[in-house]
Amino acid sequence: MGNCIICGTPVDGEICESHEEDAVFEFRGTTASQLTPGRYYRGTVDGYADFGVFVDIGDHVTGLLHRSELDQRLESLDWEPGDDVFVQVLDVRDNGNVDLGWSIRQREREFRGHLIETADDEYRPEELEDDTDESSSEPTTESAEESTSETATETADESSDESAAATEDLTDDRAAKAGELQAAAEETDSESETDSAEGGQPAAAETAGAVASSGSVATESAAASTPATDEATDADHEAASEPGLKRTTVEAIENQVGSVVRLEGEITGVRQTSGPTVFELRDETGTVECAAFEEAGVRAYPDVELDDVVRLEGEVERHHGDLQVETESLDILEGEEGETIVDRLESAIEREARPAEVAPLADHDAVAAVEENIGDAATAIRRAVMEARPIVVRHGATADGYVAGAAIERAVLPLIREKHTREDAEYHYFERRPLDGRVYDMDAATNDVTSMLEARDRHGEQVPLVVLVDAGSTIESTDGYEFLSLYDADSLVIDDSRADDEVGDAVDVAVAPSLAGVDVSDVTATALASNVAAHVNDDVRSDLEHLPAVSYWEDAPEDYLELATEAGYDETGISERREAVALEAYYQSYKDKRELIIDLLFGDGEASDRPRNGDLAAHVSEQFRDKLETELETARENLTVQGVDGVTVSVLDTDAFTHRYNFPTTILLLDALHRSERDRADPPVVTLGVGDDELHVRATEPVNVRDLGDAIAEAVPNGGVSVVGGRDGHVEFLPGERDAVRKAALEALGETLA
Repeated sequence: MGNCIICGTPVDGEICESHEEDAVFEFRGTTASQLTPGRYYRGTVDGYADFGVFVDIGDHVTGLLHRSELDQRLESLDWEPGDDVFVQVLDVRDNGNVDLGWSIRQREREFRGHLIETADDEYRPEELEDDTDESSSEPTTESAEESTSETATETADESSDESAAATEDLTDDRAAKAGELQAAAEETDSESETDSAEGGQPAAAETAGAVASSGSVATESAAASTPATDEATDADHEAASEPGLKRTTVEAIENQVGSVVRLEGEITGVRQTSGPTVFELRDETGTVECAAFEEAGVRAYPDVELDDVVRLEGEVERHHGDLQVETESLDILEGEEGETIVDRLESAIEREARPAEVAPLADHDAVAAVEENIGDAATAIRRAVMEARPIVVRHGATADGYVAGAAIERAVLPLIREKHTREDAEYHYFERRPLDGRVYDMDAATNDVTSMLEARDRHGEQVPLVVLVDAGSTIESTDGYEFLSLYDADSLVIDDSRADDEVGDAVDVAVAPSLAGVDVSDVTATALASNVAAHVNDDVRSDLEHLPAVSYWEDAPEDYLELATEAGYDETGISERREAVALEAYYQSYKDKRELIIDLLFGDGEASDRPRNGDLAAHVSEQFRDKLETELETARENLTVQGVDGVTVSVLDTDAFTHRYNFPTTILLLDALHRSERDRADPPVVTLGVGDDELHVRATEPVNVRDLGDAIAEAVPNGGVSVVGGRDGHVEFLPGERDAVRKAALEALGETLA
């Protein structure tokens, strides 16, 4: 006769029938017939089949967890062969087949007890260990302290008579051990009162955590000495650490798997799973996920929220390859303690985030004019990584936009992998979203805010840093930035357009040479973004050196061409990559196409199943040239060329004489058409694309599209004329006034450029 390890009820064996499902069993039998249906067992994933998962229960029995028993699709199950899992034995058939059921509890600490089941009986783990080590010497000091501390927690309020009654049915050696634990408990109880009076952590909480890492030994020891009560059971689940535990860092826990550690930092994420609550904790060295269990699907530590400064103690484990801390205690720190940690985090982040110096990739006046802004932008991006804030990069769906966005991506992803313990962190903390056009309008901002709020409410993520590249530097984007700011989302812009002063005030950092009064005719967004990226992560600087040259359709600065040559990219390789990215930017333009862009721009197809990037770029660029040349031939045949006040103007009806829904885009076609037309006449030369409701202009001399729009609006007051994209943008108007707008535009261009 013994006592149930859960409720203390007298029972034949170690657990009562009503609590069998609250304990997890380790099977050490030899045949399936020795299993007990209804119980939960620790198992090991053996492999997958179309109809389910095979799980080894112990060393001699394998069962089937059928896909119909899962709470998710079999394809989405992230178990790997060899992973430890917990399953329920539903039935043992006459032929020896074992039917398994899903367990919502996938951590040993989520069960209320741990037992070992053999061929003929069940045992507490320490009983078998005692048998094995019968001839060993006295228990170690650490083991004695753990047993003593846990007993103190379980028996602090129990009378000595109850303890004596509980030990009558024990064997002589276990009864003696229980007596020793009871005596130690009374002594520890006295110490607990002293500690509490001194303002320290209660000893009961400390001693509960001292043995939490060893599974359910604490629960079992308590049950051996006295019948468990509800309060005692709750104490088993209280998490804290052994007295004197020193603080460690996230960076250092890699080598502490299986140990109980103390971490101090900021909560940067909270998400509730069907089992535990998962807190993401950031300290000055990195970020780690910490699982805390109250009940299946019930929020643990409900008072702990995003941005709280905390002290957390728990056991370091690996979960599907990722480091994770099984939380035993979690306390919010306020006042001086909290301020100390905040200061520590801030000092470490600022010291690590800011580049020691700004050293541009090449000598370039437009870049030199914004060196300070480049340093600020790199610092903002690095801070976001260290603070575990997601980074959202928005860029134009053009070759320049994609290459510029890929430069930032190339620098950030390794930092995310370094700072986060989750293997898939780069897909959670970095996203590149192509933008329709070059304006960050309310449609784009609303999309980002919606995604941000969903991520916050569903996954406990922080507000992201939004980075605009090759877009967003004109006044039309300020509404979007202001909308972000209402949610305290930071933003920065990197753009080669002629920017507006209002944008410099609306964003946190602006890398825009035009704001420094510099000519931007020889700079691209990629040239700026590559310099920012090189200071975000100096380790990838060499990967970025050829990118600026890729972004120039013509007249690339000699220094950038030399960098590309030194990196192993000749003129043909550079042009093929530019054309290939331009074509792929058009297809599925709303997707980042991360892996494809990487294959086109970086490396050389090292993986056996991926093409060499030179071969891939050559293949795609050939399609680019064929498609573009076909459209150019059609456009040239339908151009209207005329002289206006000494200015040669070529006008193309872009709705009538282009395939609007096929490659190339109107923008790309007009750029290529203007390059060919300007060689046929003396400057100034203008190429005008007029559609049903849009007008685009290309000229050999700079044209301020805003001024052009004002002139057209004055001539056609009822045309609904507006300018989108600032001085380098385009004019929009009402379709009914198309002819009047075309005429007004020609007159205004003649007066401006003559």
